[in-house]
Amino acid sequence: MIDLSKHPTLKYILFGDLYFSEGLILALTTVILVLFFTEKDISISTTTIVGGIASIPWVMKFVYGPTIDFFSKYGRKNFIFLGGIIGALSIFLIAFIDPNTSIALFTVFLFMGHFGVVLLDVTADAWAIQITKKSERGKINSAMTTGFFLGTAIGSVLLTYIATHFGFETVFITSSFLIFLTIILPIFVREKRIEIKRKIIGPLLVSEFKKRNTQLVALFGFVVTINFGVLKFVIPEYMADVLILDKIQIGVLTALYYISIVIGSFIGGISSDIFGRKKILYITLSGLLISSGLLITADSWEKIALIYSSIGIFMGASIYSAGSALVMDITNPKISGSQYSFLASISNFGGTGIGMISGTLVLILGYNRFFLYSAWIICPALLILYFIKEKKN
Repeated sequence: MIDLSKHPTLKYILFGDLYFSEGLILALTTVILVLFFTEKDISISTTTIVGGIASIPWVMKFVYGPTIDFFSKYGRKNFIFLGGIIGALSIFLIAFIDPNTSIALFTVFLFMGHFGVVLLDVTADAWAIQITKKSERGKINSAMTTGFFLGTAIGSVLLTYIATHFGFETVFITSSFLIFLTIILPIFVREKRIEIKRKIIGPLLVSEFKKRNTQLVALFGFVVTINFGVLKFVIPEYMADVLILDKIQIGVLTALYYISIVIGSFIGGISSDIFGRKKILYITLSGLLISSGLLITADSWEKIALIYSSIGIFMGASIYSAGSALVMDITNPKISGSQYSFLASISNFGGTGIGMISGTLVLILGYNRFFLYSAWIICPALLILYFIKEKKN
């Protein structure tokens, strides 16, 4: 068994591996789902609703966190195995469902796929907070983001290739196998189990959320993730509907975007450990605001490639490294699963909740005004950030 206390750098590989499955299911929901439903002549508004319903577990993290803390005596690894198996099996079964005839059943199994992967995600987050120091959390979030968006990038390219040459049924079967592979590495890692006294979970959680700083961080997380949520469905649809790109082109450009997020997460994670979270967030969120607004000029594949990559770099450096580290910093390690999952649920509601209606908003506003609003939402996030007190080492 691998002892992470003796091999501390291996923790970055472990959490990057676990987050790979999350990236893969994101590729399924944002890229493959759009292409699959387009081929089936299902509208973009229906696509975003199905994707939004399937993504509800990401908003319900506050249910998962207290549960894994309540049963902490059984360890974190058992929940990782359970989540991975549920996720892999559910995605496998989607391969045998036609959304034109059974869209409700398709949505249920896609929902269950997310349900399993979110259980894995929440457990991984709690485990990471439990075994890392503040000075490591920028880098640990970089590792998580790397795994997450490598999964999304590889998924976007590999799965669109498979869809083009072998069909979407093979895409779902391949995805289920890859999700299952991610839960193998934890088998060989020694876990130090820490039993949390069940009676203290509720009172401690209430105490933490009474703090003004915690409330501000929660509000910041909700607002700042709206940008990602509204763009994740619409940009692939924009490439197919307006720029008339094919499946592989869309897959490659989406992969480039997610690779850019990985690059940004390294920059943001390492620099926020050195210079502090807020300084890096001010810089990177300003860049995200400008690059999101520039989407109105993207009238060719070259321009969308450049702008989409810029958005990825700034998003990775802000939301997915410095921002996530800021949330970890204010989380009480005694209730890491519970508190972090509540904060993550609030953030994900900003992205998933608004993302769910993004297709309808595009039909109402048009692409250009939609892109401008996606950039504008960064402004209130920057204002909230000003009032947040950063936790020192």
